[in-house]
Amino acid sequence: MRILDQKKIPYTAHYYEESDGPEGTREYGLHVAQALGQDPKRAFKTLTARGASKDIYVFDIPTPDSLDLKKAAKAVGEKSIELLHVSEITAVTGYVRGGCSPIGMKKSFPTVFHVSALDFPTIYISAGKIGAQVEAAPGDLLALLRANTADITV
Repeated sequence: MRILDQKKIPYTAHYYEESDGPEGTREYGLHVAQALGQDPKRAFKTLTARGASKDIYVFDIPTPDSLDLKKAAKAVGEKSIELLHVSEITAVTGYVRGGCSPIGMKKSFPTVFHVSALDFPTIYISAGKIGAQVEAAPGDLLALLRANTADITV
């Protein structure tokens, strides 16, 4: 939120009670969307992956969906990609699992949002910690992150 404030990007903060929630990013994302009364297709989860080149990439997809590794690799020009192991997330991004935001990671990584982000006036992403999300215009987020869009889900 500090970065959005610095860049004068309008957003709305949303908070939910922290809980372990169900296991798995899909289930936890649906749990968060439900807790906030959000359309799960507008609530985007952030996934971090490593390409065959060892470069790191960030993918934001609707919470009900699963990342298609082949489509994601093609979107970033890699031969293949694999999701980071849970134990690597904090060291690479600076965030903990369940609170990973595409904004404010330790480094700026190439980022791809699922193309459906552009279908909505606003979408929800993690605010960088468990228990908080921000709602912002997808165009503003894409511009801030210099992100692209692609069909990257199964």
